[in-house]
Amino acid sequence: MNDLHYLELTDLAKLIRTRRISPVEATRQQLDRIAALDDRLASYAVVTAERAMAEARAAEADIAAGHYRGPLHGVPLAVKDLFWTSGVPTAAGTIIHRDFRPTEDATAVRRLRQAGAVLLGKLQMTEGAYSDHHPQITPPRNPWNADYWPGISSSGPGVAVGAGLCFGALASDTGGSIRWPSAANGLTGIKPTWGRVSRHGVFDLAPSLDHVGPMARSVADAAALLTAIAGADPADPTALLEPVASIAATTNQAIGGLKVGVDRDWGRRDVDPQVLAVLDDAARALSALGAELVEVDVPDVTQAVADWAPNCAVEAAVAHRATYPARRAAYGPVLSMVLDAGRASSALDYQEVLLRRMAFRGRMRALFGKIDLLLAPAHPFAPLSLKTMGTMGLQPELIARLQAYTAPFNMTGQPTLTLPGGFSTDGLPIAFQMVAADLGEAMLIRAGIAFQRATDWHRRHPAL
Repeated sequence: MNDLHYLELTDLAKLIRTRRISPVEATRQQLDRIAALDDRLASYAVVTAERAMAEARAAEADIAAGHYRGPLHGVPLAVKDLFWTSGVPTAAGTIIHRDFRPTEDATAVRRLRQAGAVLLGKLQMTEGAYSDHHPQITPPRNPWNADYWPGISSSGPGVAVGAGLCFGALASDTGGSIRWPSAANGLTGIKPTWGRVSRHGVFDLAPSLDHVGPMARSVADAAALLTAIAGADPADPTALLEPVASIAATTNQAIGGLKVGVDRDWGRRDVDPQVLAVLDDAARALSALGAELVEVDVPDVTQAVADWAPNCAVEAAVAHRATYPARRAAYGPVLSMVLDAGRASSALDYQEVLLRRMAFRGRMRALFGKIDLLLAPAHPFAPLSLKTMGTMGLQPELIARLQAYTAPFNMTGQPTLTLPGGFSTDGLPIAFQMVAADLGEAMLIRAGIAFQRATDWHRRHPAL
């Protein structure tokens, strides 16, 4: 019980269900750990301690009365600070919205509550979910090494789950924002198919690129979170109507016969040797589990990555038009630059971006007619120091390299699974990705669970 904070969500759920530990005790331990560590980690924007304890007591009473709701019941979680939470400040990493208190929960938050989860608070993030934190906000610090990048924009979720300050988190991903912090903090993250999870009550960055998904310590944990939050939503007409039961239906099956695509050119171009070693190890592990490795040629992603920036900028300018440029002084320099670029774009240029995006999506769809999954880096670098990153939003070449393996799958809307797969020579986690066709979350989860049964990278934690 001394290491309760690093238990996997699903393991804690078993202890709660069998009443070997109470939701009240689990929540109290988490709040104590937040109080002890988060002054230096800065992962939480808001801690809702009193509300969390009330929710934990209610969960404890329900379970004692025989009303167990499932694997999230009584489990302490947290959510990125762009999810509306009724009565709780929800700023989306901005100064402009720091006094905003929603009168309702985001659909995904409401579904966590319906599943009986205990919400510890709101997790810090970059301004407006773009690339840099607002100058007035202290950025979260990587628990493995404070001198290294914790990932963006879901920096708080990455640090909090990685440091044992919650058992899982909800996050969002517009160009890599679930995948990068999952990689940087040694976590498992699912970016579901676009529309698989409702975006109602979630601050927009770029709605056609924004994905809502979980970050957790294992694939099984992430699957439990995704199962709870996914599904159609009348409040969000873009949420997909397909049933979600299939997400968990085949997760315990073997992966023999699954075709895993490997592109020896695209998947290795400008990639650090330490990342390549992790990819090669992952490929060998999947092959040993029965998957068939298939050589493929991934469609050229160069234009799709270049088009991501104007696509995002135009949609972000629309999302912020009520406050920008009218309240420009309240915005940080990087987000201001993006919004200015979006406002300056022409309709003709934007339409060309959309047409190229449609064509790229079709070419990628054709690739997945030949394979079940695609193996790829999470990013091409070994773990990045804060000194190297500097102000990333002002380094377009660095952004383009970083997005080479993430942004294409926001442009297509396909689901991805990020998994820890090794460590750098500096002792920092290195991750890889698997990508599936639309609605292929069950396939990803099935392969990911098999990989994590055969390896223990996801069970390594920072020594805090």
